[in-house]
Amino acid sequence: MADYKSAAGNIGIGNRDELASSLNRTNADERAYWLQTLLKVADPVLTALAQNRLKASMPIESAPGQDASRKVVSHLEALGRTVAGIAPWLDLEADESAEGRSRKRYLDLARQAIANGVDPKSPDFLNFTRNGQPLVDAAFLAHGLVRAPKIWSGLTADQQKNVVTALQSSRVIKPPYNNWLLFSAMVEAALLKFTGSADEMRMDYAIKQHLNWYKGDGAYGDGPDFHWDYYNSYVIQPMLLDVVKTLLDAGKATKELYDTILARAQRYAMVQERLIAPDGSFAAFGRSLAYRCGAFQLLAQVALQGQLPKELSLGQVRSALTAVIHRTMDVPGTFNDKGWLQIGLCGHQPAIGETYISTGSLYLCSVAFLPLGLPTSNPFWSAPAEDWTAKRIWSSQSVTADHALKG
Repeated sequence: MADYKSAAGNIGIGNRDELASSLNRTNADERAYWLQTLLKVADPVLTALAQNRLKASMPIESAPGQDASRKVVSHLEALGRTVAGIAPWLDLEADESAEGRSRKRYLDLARQAIANGVDPKSPDFLNFTRNGQPLVDAAFLAHGLVRAPKIWSGLTADQQKNVVTALQSSRVIKPPYNNWLLFSAMVEAALLKFTGSADEMRMDYAIKQHLNWYKGDGAYGDGPDFHWDYYNSYVIQPMLLDVVKTLLDAGKATKELYDTILARAQRYAMVQERLIAPDGSFAAFGRSLAYRCGAFQLLAQVALQGQLPKELSLGQVRSALTAVIHRTMDVPGTFNDKGWLQIGLCGHQPAIGETYISTGSLYLCSVAFLPLGLPTSNPFWSAPAEDWTAKRIWSSQSVTADHALKG
C-alpha cells in the first residue's frame, strides 16, 4: 500500500485518518489516494481562475518555438480538461463528511472559475474563438457540464448566459474531418441539455461519420484512417457515448443506436484493461502520451456509468486504474515546484510533447478519475481488490481467452 501522505491536507480534504474514518470502507485509503491526486491536479487551475489570476500565474511549457501560439489557448485547455475529469465527483450529493466538505469547496471554486472564464469583463476571460484549438477545449468544458449538471444549476442566470455565448462562439471554428467532429457535437450536446436548443446537424453528422469510420472489434478510425493511439479513449468513445445519450434523453436518438455505441465501448474497455501491465505501465505508442493516465478515460467512464462488461469485475478495474494512476502521477517531475503539471508520461519528459501540447493540455489526465463520481457506498469502492488481467497472466494465474466483438 502506498504512503498516502496528507499532501491533500493543504488543499482542503482534511487528513487521511479523518477521511478514512468518514468512508468506513476497507478501501478507504485507495479512494483517499485517488481524491488527493485529483485535487493536487485540479487545485492550481480552479483556485487561480476563481481568483482571476490564471493567466498571471500558470506557466506555459510547450515545444520549442510554440510558446506564443500556445499562450492564447492553454488556459482554456486547463479549465476544460480539469472540469471534464472532476465533474462527476462534484455532482455527488452533499454531505458533512471530510470528503463532502471538500467537494462543496471545489464545486464553489469550479463555478467561480467557469464564471470568470466566460465573463468578457474578467482579466481571465478565455479564448473560445482564435487558433482552432478552443473548439477542443470548449468541448471538454461542455463534457464536464454534461457530466455535472450541478455546476450549471449553481450558476446565476447571467453566468449561464455567458457560458452559452462562449460555447456558441466556438462554432466559428471549422473542425477537421476526424475526431474533431465530436468536439462540435459535444458543444451542441451541452447546449441542447441546458437550453433545449442546439445545432443538431453538427451532432448528427459527427455520429454518422463515426459510424462509417468504425473499424471493428470496438475501435473507430480517427477519420477514414485507423490511428494506432489512444484517441478512442481520449476523445472518440467517451464523447460519442455522451452525445448519443444526451440525444436519447431528449427523445432525438434511438435506444438501438445507443446500445450499439455502448457495446463497442464495452469491448474497447476490455481491451484497455488488458493493456495495463502488472506494474501499472502501458504501451507508450501514438500521439498525446503527455495526457498520462487520461489514456484510460473510456475504461473509467464505463465504470462510472455502471456499464462494465461482465468479463471485468469492479475490483480488478479499480485496482488496474489505481496502478496506472500511481505509475503516471507519483513520479518525481510530474509537477513543478509550484504544483503545476509538467510535460511527460512518466515524470518530466518535454520531448514527448507534440507541437500542440502545452501546460494546459496536460490536465486531461483528470479524466482517469471519473469513478470518483460514484459514492463511497458504491460497490466499485467496496469490492475487494483483485489482480487485473495482465497481472494474472504474468503471475501464472488462469485467465479466460479473449475474443473479438463481431459487428
